[in-house]
Amino acid sequence: MAKSKRAAIKKSSSVKNETTNLSSSIDDLILAAADSGNNSLETGRYIVTLKEGAEKKGLDSLNAQGLRMANSRDFKDSAVGLESLTGADGIFFNEIGCALVSGTAAKERSMATDFDAATDSPISVIEPEYFVFASDTDSSEFLRGFLKATEVISKEIGGAQKAEDQEDDTGAQVLGNTWGLTACRVPSSPRSGLGIKVAVLDTGMFLPHPDFIGRPIISRSFIAGQSVMDGNGHGTHCIGTACGTKTPPGIIQRYGIGWRATIFAGKVLSNSGSGSTATVLAGMNWAIANRCQVISMSLGAQTPVQAAYTAAGQAALNNGCLIIAAAGNSAAPTGAPANSPTIMSVAALNPNRTPANFSNFGKVEIAAPGVGVFSSWLMPQRYNTISGTSMATPHVAGCAALWAQTSPNIRGMNLWRKLTATARPLPFVPARVGAGLVQAPQI
Repeated sequence: MAKSKRAAIKKSSSVKNETTNLSSSIDDLILAAADSGNNSLETGRYIVTLKEGAEKKGLDSLNAQGLRMANSRDFKDSAVGLESLTGADGIFFNEIGCALVSGTAAKERSMATDFDAATDSPISVIEPEYFVFASDTDSSEFLRGFLKATEVISKEIGGAQKAEDQEDDTGAQVLGNTWGLTACRVPSSPRSGLGIKVAVLDTGMFLPHPDFIGRPIISRSFIAGQSVMDGNGHGTHCIGTACGTKTPPGIIQRYGIGWRATIFAGKVLSNSGSGSTATVLAGMNWAIANRCQVISMSLGAQTPVQAAYTAAGQAALNNGCLIIAAAGNSAAPTGAPANSPTIMSVAALNPNRTPANFSNFGKVEIAAPGVGVFSSWLMPQRYNTISGTSMATPHVAGCAALWAQTSPNIRGMNLWRKLTATARPLPFVPARVGAGLVQAPQI
Protein backbone atom coordinates (compact mmCIF):
# COMPACT_ATOMS: atom_id res chain seq x y z
CA MET A 1 0.00 0.00 0.00
CA ALA A 2 1.26 3.50 -0.82
CA LYS A 3 2.73 5.56 2.04
CA SER A 4 -0.02 8.17 1.70
CA LYS A 5 -2.69 5.53 2.35
CA ARG A 6 -0.74 4.14 5.31
CA ALA A 7 -0.47 7.62 6.77
CA ALA A 8 -4.17 8.21 6.27
CA ILE A 9 -5.08 5.08 8.21
CA LYS A 10 -2.76 5.93 11.09
CA LYS A 11 -4.23 9.42 11.20
CA SER A 12 -7.33 7.98 12.86
CA SER A 13 -5.90 9.04 16.19
CA SER A 14 -6.76 12.65 15.29
CA VAL A 15 -10.31 11.89 16.46
CA LYS A 16 -11.00 10.21 19.79
CA ASN A 17 -11.23 6.46 19.23
CA GLU A 18 -14.18 6.00 21.54
CA THR A 19 -16.31 8.19 19.29
CA THR A 20 -15.38 6.54 16.01
CA ASN A 21 -17.34 3.32 16.48
CA LEU A 22 -20.03 2.34 14.01
CA SER A 23 -22.83 3.20 16.42
CA SER A 24 -21.52 6.69 17.19
CA SER A 25 -23.97 9.44 16.35
CA ILE A 26 -23.16 12.17 13.85
CA ASP A 27 -23.44 14.73 16.64
CA ASP A 28 -20.85 12.85 18.71
CA LEU A 29 -18.50 12.56 15.74
CA ILE A 30 -18.76 16.28 14.97
CA LEU A 31 -18.25 17.39 18.55
CA ALA A 32 -15.27 15.03 18.96
CA ALA A 33 -13.71 16.31 15.74
CA ALA A 34 -14.22 19.91 16.85
CA ASP A 35 -12.79 19.15 20.30
CA SER A 36 -9.69 17.56 18.79
CA GLY A 37 -9.11 20.49 16.45
CA ASN A 38 -9.67 18.30 13.40
CA ASN A 39 -10.81 20.60 10.57
CA SER A 40 -10.13 18.17 7.71
CA LEU A 41 -13.78 17.02 7.54
CA GLU A 42 -12.59 13.48 8.38
CA THR A 43 -14.68 11.56 10.92
CA GLY A 44 -11.93 9.17 12.04
CA ARG A 45 -13.63 6.14 10.46
CA TYR A 46 -12.74 4.51 7.13
CA ILE A 47 -14.46 3.38 3.96
CA VAL A 48 -13.20 0.24 2.22
CA THR A 49 -14.26 -0.10 -1.42
CA LEU A 50 -13.97 -3.51 -3.04
CA LYS A 51 -13.22 -4.19 -6.68
CA GLU A 52 -16.27 -4.74 -8.86
CA GLY A 53 -17.05 -8.46 -9.00
CA ALA A 54 -14.84 -9.22 -5.99
CA GLU A 55 -17.41 -8.46 -3.29
CA LYS A 56 -17.61 -11.97 -1.81
CA LYS A 57 -13.86 -12.41 -1.80
CA GLY A 58 -13.46 -8.96 -0.29
CA LEU A 59 -15.95 -9.60 2.50
CA ASP A 60 -14.25 -12.92 3.25
CA SER A 61 -10.94 -11.06 3.42
CA LEU A 62 -12.33 -8.54 5.90
CA ASN A 63 -13.73 -11.32 8.07
CA ALA A 64 -10.44 -13.19 7.88
CA GLN A 65 -8.68 -10.18 9.42
CA GLY A 66 -10.74 -10.70 12.58
CA LEU A 67 -13.16 -7.88 11.83
CA ARG A 68 -16.70 -8.47 13.04
CA MET A 69 -18.59 -7.49 9.91
CA ALA A 70 -22.33 -6.88 9.68
CA ASN A 71 -24.07 -7.07 6.29
CA SER A 72 -26.76 -4.74 4.96
CA ARG A 73 -28.65 -7.66 3.43
CA ASP A 74 -29.43 -8.88 6.96
CA PHE A 75 -31.49 -5.75 7.65
CA LYS A 76 -35.14 -5.43 6.62
CA ASP A 77 -35.32 -3.71 3.22
CA SER A 78 -31.52 -3.30 3.46
CA ALA A 79 -32.11 -0.30 5.76
CA VAL A 80 -29.03 -0.32 7.99
CA GLY A 81 -29.46 1.29 11.40
CA LEU A 82 -25.91 2.24 12.37
CA GLU A 83 -26.90 2.74 16.02
CA SER A 84 -27.66 -1.00 16.24
CA LEU A 85 -24.09 -2.00 15.31
CA THR A 86 -22.68 -1.75 18.82
CA GLY A 87 -20.89 -5.10 18.59
CA ALA A 88 -19.56 -4.76 15.04
CA ASP A 89 -16.26 -3.47 13.68
CA GLY A 90 -17.66 -2.82 10.23
CA ILE A 91 -20.77 -2.83 8.06
CA PHE A 92 -20.74 -4.12 4.49
CA PHE A 93 -23.10 -2.37 2.10
CA ASN A 94 -24.04 -5.31 -0.06
CA GLU A 95 -25.59 -3.44 -3.00
CA ILE A 96 -22.61 -1.18 -3.62
CA GLY A 97 -19.63 -3.29 -2.56
CA CYS A 98 -18.07 -1.13 0.12
CA ALA A 99 -17.79 -1.13 3.89
CA LEU A 100 -17.51 1.24 6.83
CA VAL A 101 -14.84 0.29 9.39
CA SER A 102 -14.59 1.91 12.82
CA GLY A 103 -11.58 4.02 13.70
CA THR A 104 -10.90 1.79 16.69
CA ALA A 105 -10.80 -1.38 14.57
CA ALA A 106 -8.62 0.30 11.95
CA LYS A 107 -6.04 1.33 14.51
CA GLU A 108 -6.03 -1.93 16.47
CA ARG A 109 -5.49 -4.02 13.34
CA SER A 110 -2.93 -1.75 11.66
CA MET A 111 -5.06 -1.67 8.55
CA ALA A 112 -2.23 -0.20 6.50
CA THR A 113 -0.68 -3.69 6.65
CA ASP A 114 -3.76 -5.89 6.75
CA PHE A 115 -5.47 -4.27 3.74
CA ASP A 116 -2.77 -4.59 1.11
CA ALA A 117 -4.07 -3.17 -2.17
CA ALA A 118 -1.92 -5.52 -4.23
CA THR A 119 -2.88 -6.51 -7.78
CA ASP A 120 -4.61 -9.68 -6.61
CA SER A 121 -6.32 -8.00 -3.66
CA PRO A 122 -10.14 -7.75 -3.73
CA ILE A 123 -9.82 -4.29 -2.15
CA SER A 124 -9.77 -1.32 -4.50
CA VAL A 125 -9.04 1.49 -2.05
CA ILE A 126 -9.27 2.54 1.59
CA GLU A 127 -10.35 6.13 2.18
CA PRO A 128 -11.15 8.34 5.15
CA GLU A 129 -14.82 8.83 5.89
CA TYR A 130 -15.85 12.49 5.60
CA PHE A 131 -18.61 14.63 7.02
CA VAL A 132 -21.22 15.84 4.53
CA PHE A 133 -23.73 18.68 4.77
CA ALA A 134 -26.94 19.93 3.30
CA SER A 135 -26.18 22.57 0.68
CA ASP A 136 -27.44 26.12 1.02
CA THR A 137 -26.18 29.51 -0.10
CA ASP A 138 -25.21 30.44 3.45
CA SER A 139 -22.15 28.19 3.03
CA SER A 140 -19.41 29.70 0.88
CA GLU A 141 -17.39 26.67 1.89
CA PHE A 142 -18.48 23.38 3.39
CA LEU A 143 -16.24 23.80 6.44
CA ARG A 144 -18.64 26.53 7.51
CA GLY A 145 -21.35 23.87 7.46
CA PHE A 146 -19.19 21.87 9.88
CA LEU A 147 -18.85 24.82 12.22
CA LYS A 148 -22.54 25.67 11.96
CA ALA A 149 -23.47 22.06 12.79
CA THR A 150 -21.23 22.18 15.85
CA GLU A 151 -22.95 25.34 17.06
CA VAL A 152 -26.41 23.86 16.56
CA ILE A 153 -25.49 20.64 18.39
CA SER A 154 -24.02 22.60 21.30
CA LYS A 155 -27.22 24.62 21.62
CA GLU A 156 -29.30 21.42 21.57
CA ILE A 157 -27.22 19.91 24.37
CA GLY A 158 -27.65 23.09 26.39
CA GLY A 159 -31.39 23.05 25.80
CA ALA A 160 -31.27 26.43 24.12
CA GLN A 161 -32.02 25.53 20.53
CA LYS A 162 -34.41 27.86 18.77
CA ALA A 163 -35.61 27.46 15.23
CA GLU A 164 -34.02 30.02 12.94
CA ASP A 165 -36.33 32.56 11.40
CA GLN A 166 -36.84 31.79 7.75
CA GLU A 167 -38.00 34.26 5.14
CA ASP A 168 -41.54 33.29 4.21
CA ASP A 169 -42.48 34.46 0.72
CA THR A 170 -45.71 32.49 0.71
CA GLY A 171 -47.75 35.61 0.08
CA ALA A 172 -46.02 36.22 -3.24
CA GLN A 173 -46.42 32.63 -4.41
CA VAL A 174 -49.99 32.73 -5.63
CA LEU A 175 -51.73 31.01 -8.54
CA GLY A 176 -50.07 29.29 -11.48
CA ASN A 177 -46.69 27.59 -11.08
CA THR A 178 -43.32 28.43 -9.59
CA TRP A 179 -40.77 29.94 -11.93
CA GLY A 180 -38.71 26.76 -11.71
CA LEU A 181 -41.51 24.51 -12.92
CA THR A 182 -42.30 26.92 -15.75
CA ALA A 183 -38.64 27.04 -16.84
CA CYS A 184 -38.53 23.24 -16.92
CA ARG A 185 -41.84 23.03 -18.86
CA VAL A 186 -43.42 20.93 -16.16
CA PRO A 187 -46.96 22.40 -16.33
CA SER A 188 -47.44 21.34 -19.97
CA SER A 189 -46.07 17.80 -19.41
CA PRO A 190 -48.71 15.06 -19.51
CA ARG A 191 -46.62 12.94 -17.10
CA SER A 192 -47.03 12.60 -13.34
CA GLY A 193 -44.31 10.14 -12.25
CA LEU A 194 -46.88 7.41 -11.68
CA GLY A 195 -45.19 4.05 -11.05
CA ILE A 196 -41.77 5.60 -10.45
CA LYS A 197 -39.92 5.41 -7.12
CA VAL A 198 -38.08 8.59 -6.18
CA ALA A 199 -35.67 8.43 -3.23
CA VAL A 200 -34.71 11.74 -1.67
CA LEU A 201 -31.75 11.30 0.68
CA ASP A 202 -31.61 14.34 2.93
CA THR A 203 -32.71 15.52 6.40
CA GLY A 204 -35.84 13.37 6.24
CA MET A 205 -39.41 14.52 5.77
CA PHE A 206 -42.07 16.26 7.82
CA LEU A 207 -44.43 13.32 7.38
CA PRO A 208 -47.69 14.95 8.57
CA HIS A 209 -47.36 17.84 6.09
CA PRO A 210 -50.94 18.41 4.87
CA ASP A 211 -49.91 18.66 1.21
CA PHE A 212 -48.78 14.99 1.26
CA ILE A 213 -51.79 13.39 2.91
CA GLY A 214 -52.68 10.14 1.14
CA ARG A 215 -49.39 9.89 -0.76
CA PRO A 216 -47.44 6.59 -0.74
CA ILE A 217 -44.35 7.34 1.35
CA ILE A 218 -41.69 4.84 2.45
CA SER A 219 -39.33 6.33 4.99
CA ARG A 220 -36.20 5.27 6.86
CA SER A 221 -33.67 7.04 9.08
CA PHE A 222 -29.95 6.33 8.84
CA ILE A 223 -29.06 8.86 11.55
CA ALA A 224 -28.44 7.33 14.97
CA GLY A 225 -30.87 8.58 17.57
CA GLN A 226 -33.12 10.50 15.18
CA SER A 227 -36.35 9.48 13.48
CA VAL A 228 -37.06 10.23 9.83
CA MET A 229 -39.09 13.27 10.92
CA ASP A 230 -37.44 16.34 9.44
CA GLY A 231 -36.40 18.83 12.11
CA ASN A 232 -34.45 20.95 9.64
CA GLY A 233 -36.69 21.70 6.66
CA HIS A 234 -34.14 21.04 3.92
CA GLY A 235 -35.34 17.51 3.13
CA THR A 236 -39.02 18.47 3.15
CA HIS A 237 -38.26 21.32 0.74
CA CYS A 238 -36.38 19.03 -1.67
CA ILE A 239 -39.11 16.36 -1.54
CA GLY A 240 -41.67 19.06 -2.26
CA THR A 241 -39.93 20.12 -5.47
CA ALA A 242 -39.28 16.58 -6.70
CA CYS A 243 -42.61 15.03 -5.74
CA GLY A 244 -44.95 17.68 -4.31
CA THR A 245 -48.64 17.99 -5.01
CA LYS A 246 -49.97 19.25 -8.32
CA THR A 247 -52.75 21.22 -6.63
CA PRO A 248 -51.73 22.95 -3.39
CA PRO A 249 -54.60 24.33 -1.31
CA GLY A 250 -56.04 27.79 -1.79
CA ILE A 251 -54.07 30.23 -3.91
CA ILE A 252 -50.66 28.58 -3.47
CA GLN A 253 -48.69 27.99 -6.65
CA ARG A 254 -47.90 24.50 -7.86
CA TYR A 255 -44.36 23.71 -6.73
CA GLY A 256 -44.06 19.90 -7.15
CA ILE A 257 -43.10 17.90 -10.23
CA GLY A 258 -43.59 14.12 -9.82
CA TRP A 259 -46.92 14.45 -8.03
CA ARG A 260 -47.88 10.76 -8.40
CA ALA A 261 -44.43 9.23 -7.83
CA THR A 262 -43.83 6.98 -4.84
CA ILE A 263 -41.70 8.84 -2.31
CA PHE A 264 -38.78 7.13 -0.55
CA ALA A 265 -37.67 9.56 2.16
CA GLY A 266 -34.25 8.63 3.55
CA LYS A 267 -32.82 10.60 6.46
CA VAL A 268 -29.06 10.61 5.86
CA LEU A 269 -28.47 14.07 7.35
CA SER A 270 -29.28 15.00 10.94
CA ASN A 271 -31.58 17.79 12.02
CA SER A 272 -28.51 20.03 12.09
CA GLY A 273 -28.04 19.26 8.38
CA SER A 274 -24.95 17.08 8.80
CA GLY A 275 -24.08 13.47 8.04
CA SER A 276 -21.17 11.36 6.87
CA THR A 277 -20.06 9.20 3.97
CA ALA A 278 -21.50 6.17 5.78
CA THR A 279 -24.95 7.63 6.42
CA VAL A 280 -25.14 8.63 2.76
CA LEU A 281 -23.91 5.22 1.59
CA ALA A 282 -26.46 3.53 3.85
CA GLY A 283 -29.20 5.56 2.20
CA MET A 284 -27.89 4.89 -1.29
CA ASN A 285 -27.64 1.16 -0.55
CA TRP A 286 -31.28 1.17 0.66
CA ALA A 287 -32.52 3.10 -2.35
CA ILE A 288 -30.71 0.81 -4.80
CA ALA A 289 -31.90 -2.32 -3.00
CA ASN A 290 -35.45 -1.04 -3.40
CA ARG A 291 -34.76 -0.24 -7.08
CA CYS A 292 -35.67 3.43 -6.85
CA GLN A 293 -35.35 4.60 -10.43
CA VAL A 294 -34.41 8.12 -9.29
CA ILE A 295 -32.19 8.95 -6.29
CA SER A 296 -31.87 12.64 -5.38
CA MET A 297 -29.12 13.92 -3.06
CA SER A 298 -28.88 17.62 -2.19
CA LEU A 299 -25.77 17.25 -0.03
CA GLY A 300 -22.02 17.08 -0.20
CA ALA A 301 -18.62 18.39 0.84
CA GLN A 302 -15.61 19.95 -0.85
CA THR A 303 -13.68 16.69 -0.79
CA PRO A 304 -11.96 14.66 -3.53
CA VAL A 305 -13.67 12.06 -5.68
CA GLN A 306 -14.40 9.09 -3.42
CA ALA A 307 -14.26 5.55 -4.76
CA ALA A 308 -17.21 4.48 -2.61
CA TYR A 309 -19.52 7.07 -4.18
CA THR A 310 -18.31 6.10 -7.64
CA ALA A 311 -19.03 2.44 -6.85
CA ALA A 312 -22.49 3.37 -5.56
CA GLY A 313 -23.22 5.36 -8.70
CA GLN A 314 -22.18 2.44 -10.88
CA ALA A 315 -24.24 -0.01 -8.83
CA ALA A 316 -27.22 2.27 -9.28
CA LEU A 317 -26.77 2.41 -13.05
CA ASN A 318 -26.31 -1.37 -13.21
CA ASN A 319 -29.66 -1.78 -11.46
CA GLY A 320 -31.67 0.71 -13.50
CA CYS A 321 -31.32 3.58 -11.04
CA LEU A 322 -29.85 7.06 -11.48
CA ILE A 323 -28.22 9.10 -8.71
CA ILE A 324 -28.54 12.87 -9.10
CA ALA A 325 -26.53 15.14 -6.76
CA ALA A 326 -25.93 18.82 -6.05
CA ALA A 327 -22.69 20.25 -7.45
CA GLY A 328 -22.25 22.39 -4.33
CA ASN A 329 -22.40 26.07 -3.40
CA SER A 330 -18.78 27.08 -2.88
CA ALA A 331 -18.18 28.74 -6.28
CA ALA A 332 -15.42 26.13 -6.61
CA PRO A 333 -14.86 22.82 -8.40
CA THR A 334 -17.73 20.34 -7.92
CA GLY A 335 -17.66 18.59 -4.55
CA ALA A 336 -18.41 15.00 -3.56
CA PRO A 337 -20.46 12.96 -4.23
CA ALA A 338 -21.44 14.87 -7.40
CA ASN A 339 -17.83 14.83 -8.60
CA SER A 340 -17.94 11.06 -9.11
CA PRO A 341 -18.17 10.08 -12.81
CA THR A 342 -21.14 7.77 -12.21
CA ILE A 343 -23.28 10.42 -10.48
CA MET A 344 -25.14 13.20 -12.33
CA SER A 345 -24.03 16.63 -11.10
CA VAL A 346 -26.48 19.55 -11.03
CA ALA A 347 -25.67 23.27 -11.16
CA ALA A 348 -28.02 26.08 -10.12
CA LEU A 349 -29.59 28.78 -12.29
CA ASN A 350 -31.07 32.21 -11.57
CA PRO A 351 -34.58 33.13 -12.77
CA ASN A 352 -32.97 34.77 -15.83
CA ARG A 353 -31.39 31.38 -16.72
CA THR A 354 -27.84 32.45 -15.88
CA PRO A 355 -25.57 30.40 -13.59
CA ALA A 356 -25.93 31.28 -9.91
CA ASN A 357 -22.78 32.93 -8.58
CA PHE A 358 -22.47 30.36 -5.77
CA SER A 359 -22.88 27.30 -7.98
CA ASN A 360 -19.87 24.98 -8.27
CA PHE A 361 -18.35 24.33 -11.67
CA GLY A 362 -16.23 21.83 -13.60
CA LYS A 363 -17.85 18.41 -13.47
CA VAL A 364 -21.44 19.47 -14.26
CA GLU A 365 -23.91 17.44 -16.35
CA ILE A 366 -27.03 19.58 -16.23
CA ALA A 367 -28.51 22.74 -14.69
CA ALA A 368 -31.83 23.61 -13.06
CA PRO A 369 -33.59 26.42 -11.17
CA GLY A 370 -31.82 26.99 -7.86
CA VAL A 371 -32.47 30.57 -6.76
CA GLY A 372 -35.61 31.73 -4.98
CA VAL A 373 -37.21 28.28 -5.04
CA PHE A 374 -40.59 27.94 -3.31
CA SER A 375 -41.56 24.55 -1.85
CA SER A 376 -42.90 22.70 1.18
CA TRP A 377 -41.48 23.31 4.66
CA LEU A 378 -41.98 22.35 8.27
CA MET A 379 -45.28 23.15 9.94
CA PRO A 380 -46.66 25.52 10.99
CA GLN A 381 -44.80 27.60 8.40
CA ARG A 382 -45.75 25.07 5.70
CA TYR A 383 -43.80 26.69 2.81
CA ASN A 384 -40.47 28.43 2.30
CA THR A 385 -38.38 30.06 -0.44
CA ILE A 386 -34.65 29.24 -0.41
CA SER A 387 -31.71 28.89 -2.80
CA GLY A 388 -28.87 26.50 -3.62
CA THR A 389 -27.78 23.67 -5.88
CA SER A 390 -29.81 21.70 -3.33
CA MET A 391 -32.92 23.29 -4.81
CA ALA A 392 -31.78 22.67 -8.39
CA THR A 393 -31.21 18.95 -7.82
CA PRO A 394 -34.84 17.96 -7.07
CA HIS A 395 -35.96 19.81 -10.21
CA VAL A 396 -33.80 17.36 -12.16
CA ALA A 397 -34.99 14.42 -10.05
CA GLY A 398 -38.63 15.32 -10.61
CA CYS A 399 -38.15 15.66 -14.37
CA ALA A 400 -36.24 12.37 -14.35
CA ALA A 401 -39.29 10.69 -12.78
CA LEU A 402 -41.50 12.07 -15.54
CA TRP A 403 -39.12 10.83 -18.24
CA ALA A 404 -38.83 7.41 -16.56
CA GLN A 405 -42.61 7.12 -16.74
CA THR A 406 -42.56 7.49 -20.53
CA SER A 407 -40.83 4.13 -21.12
CA PRO A 408 -39.57 1.16 -19.08
CA ASN A 409 -36.44 1.33 -21.21
CA ILE A 410 -35.49 4.77 -19.90
CA ARG A 411 -33.61 3.66 -16.82
CA GLY A 412 -30.10 4.11 -15.45
CA MET A 413 -27.70 5.42 -18.07
CA ASN A 414 -30.50 5.70 -20.62
CA LEU A 415 -32.30 8.07 -18.27
CA TRP A 416 -29.08 10.06 -17.81
CA ARG A 417 -28.73 10.37 -21.60
CA LYS A 418 -32.39 11.34 -22.05
CA LEU A 419 -32.11 14.16 -19.51
CA THR A 420 -29.00 15.62 -21.13
CA ALA A 421 -30.22 15.10 -24.71
CA THR A 422 -33.48 16.96 -24.05
CA ALA A 423 -32.01 19.78 -21.93
CA ARG A 424 -32.47 23.32 -23.22
CA PRO A 425 -29.06 24.61 -24.40
CA LEU A 426 -27.77 27.71 -22.63
CA PRO A 427 -25.10 30.19 -23.83
CA PHE A 428 -22.56 29.21 -21.16
CA VAL A 429 -19.66 26.77 -21.04
CA PRO A 430 -20.55 23.18 -20.10
CA ALA A 431 -18.43 23.52 -16.97
CA ARG A 432 -21.08 25.89 -15.62
CA VAL A 433 -24.34 24.43 -16.94
CA GLY A 434 -23.55 21.03 -18.46
CA ALA A 435 -25.97 20.16 -21.28
CA GLY A 436 -28.26 23.03 -20.25
CA LEU A 437 -31.59 23.54 -18.47
CA VAL A 438 -33.45 20.32 -17.64
CA GLN A 439 -36.80 19.90 -19.42
CA ALA A 440 -39.85 17.79 -18.63
CA PRO A 441 -41.21 15.42 -21.33
CA GLN A 442 -43.98 16.75 -23.55
CA ILE A 443 -45.08 13.28 -24.65
